[in-house]
Amino acid sequence: MDTTAQISKTAELIQFLSQFATEHKLALMEQVLSNRTRYITVVLEDLYQSQNASAIVRTCECLGIQDVHVIEQSAKYGTNKKVLKGSQYWVDIVKHKIKHRAEGVSETMDALRSEGYRVLVTSVDPGSTSIHEIDITQGKVAIVMGNELRGTSTEAVQHADGLVHIPMVGFTESFNVSVSAAICLSAMRNKLTETDLNWQLSEIEKDDLRLKWLRVMVKKSDVLIREYLRGKN
Repeated sequence: MDTTAQISKTAELIQFLSQFATEHKLALMEQVLSNRTRYITVVLEDLYQSQNASAIVRTCECLGIQDVHVIEQSAKYGTNKKVLKGSQYWVDIVKHKIKHRAEGVSETMDALRSEGYRVLVTSVDPGSTSIHEIDITQGKVAIVMGNELRGTSTEAVQHADGLVHIPMVGFTESFNVSVSAAICLSAMRNKLTETDLNWQLSEIEKDDLRLKWLRVMVKKSDVLIREYLRGKN
């Protein structure tokens, strides 16, 4: 199916499913879509505690950040439904399963750069920049968060476009990874909304999400779509 036909089919299915959703849900969906962005994303490197990964996914959804990238090598991405609170249905989890860390991390970062991202790795390195001093107008940002035990890997630091840290004034040298992610992403999100940048999703991206979200909102949506398409044929 070519692009034009796919766009037409998506629009048709959106119109069909919308009749089964309440006006309140449809209005809420449009409000959420207007604040969704892929200008900022987060990369989770080998998180092994499901509650932390789930908390970050939930934070992204609340902040309107659509994509969460997950690097899996020594640890597999896991979820905690009690922490997620359903947030996983509204964001996109992009998994990068790697065998060899050096090559895999480099390839993941190169893939993000090919999509226009600056890859900023969290680090306590003395040469790192405060997250509050990052210029969001210089381009899209992907923030890499390391795992709970080791932090970000040497390979991630070596292949970064820049290193960032959260300024702290206490005795303890680091936050929990989910707290760190929330602080970094919130700081970037606040900076973004203060600019004149075109950070919102395109209309095609919005339609893709409308259909995806309507499939979640409408009970037995797959059955309804199947019957609808069968009736057309």
